Amino acid sequence: MVNTYKVLFLGASYGSLLATKMALAGHETTMVCLPAEVEAFNRDGAIVRFPVRGRDGLVEVRSGDLPGSVTAASPADVDPADFDLICLAMQEPQYRFDDVKALLKRVGASGKPSMSIMNMAPLAYMRRIDSIDHRAIEQCYADADVWSSIDPSMITLCSPDPQAFRPPEEPVNVLQVTLPTNFKAARFESDEHTAMLRDIQQSIEAVRYTTADGEALELPVKLKVHESKFVPLAKWSMLLTGNYRCIGEDDARAIKDSVHTDLDASREVYAFVGKLCVAMGANPADMVPFEKYANAASGLLKPSSAARALYAGAPFIERVDCLVRTIAQAYGMQSDSVDATVKIVDKRLASNRAAAK
Repeated sequence: MVNTYKVLFLGASYGSLLATKMALAGHETTMVCLPAEVEAFNRDGAIVRFPVRGRDGLVEVRSGDLPGSVTAASPADVDPADFDLICLAMQEPQYRFDDVKALLKRVGASGKPSMSIMNMAPLAYMRRIDSIDHRAIEQCYADADVWSSIDPSMITLCSPDPQAFRPPEEPVNVLQVTLPTNFKAARFESDEHTAMLRDIQQSIEAVRYTTADGEALELPVKLKVHESKFVPLAKWSMLLTGNYRCIGEDDARAIKDSVHTDLDASREVYAFVGKLCVAMGANPADMVPFEKYANAASGLLKPSSAARALYAGAPFIERVDCLVRTIAQAYGMQSDSVDATVKIVDKRLASNRAAAK
């Protein structure tokens, strides 16, 4: 019999996807989110719509019908010590806000293991990688100090490869999956904590969702636990090739267009970031082939969340572009495309911050 766990999610937008999959497998999940989100999730539950191979349309899963649970709370109303696992599912700049920063400090004091499903690897996780200058990369974080309370040995990273969005015409508790790939997590340093992740992985893989007509479906989006701490960094090639090249001088374009408009240029950026990861210590087998990513990107018809935020006036976004370039410089590696991306993002952020004053 697989153990069940209590899991705290910091963040409810993207976090509701993995929380719902855990609840389907019988785990108890709580999401920390904004007041309007707390009200919606606690009143109506999480609603996640999955594409399922071989079926027309989407399969709608409501958390209220599941064996586990999905609830929501404000940052001040949760005690991390009450949970077995903490999932960090907010975008990195959100951790600089006082209430979230205070909660993250309580996470560190609780001694509970944390798993990030952020695109931007937390600074505490990067400190697990001995081959890089941790002080040099602090500049890439909205507030590097927030991560000082997290013990690097108590955090792992999970690559958020699945793509999902909140339909703008729907309530905030609705999430629609567009790319139903898997979450890829690195093991914890601790065997005990890694065993918990593998329990959760096994429970998600084993469970089936019963539809209204009695059909037992294997839903996509699994959790896969890997031995290498570099496996989640395979997402970096995807982010620099697609998500950040959505960002133009004056507007944003779809991920599909940023990848497929010039496949040779995309392949070059993708390979550059992959080589950097290998230089840091990754096995080439940890990386995802470009062709597989390019095929998946053909279905990504919207700009990335980073691009949308930037052109909505956000003063901060996750800076994986900055992180990659800074680490590359330390290895004597350089990419004109990455440099151009960083320059465009820097310029737009400066403009957004000036407008916000």
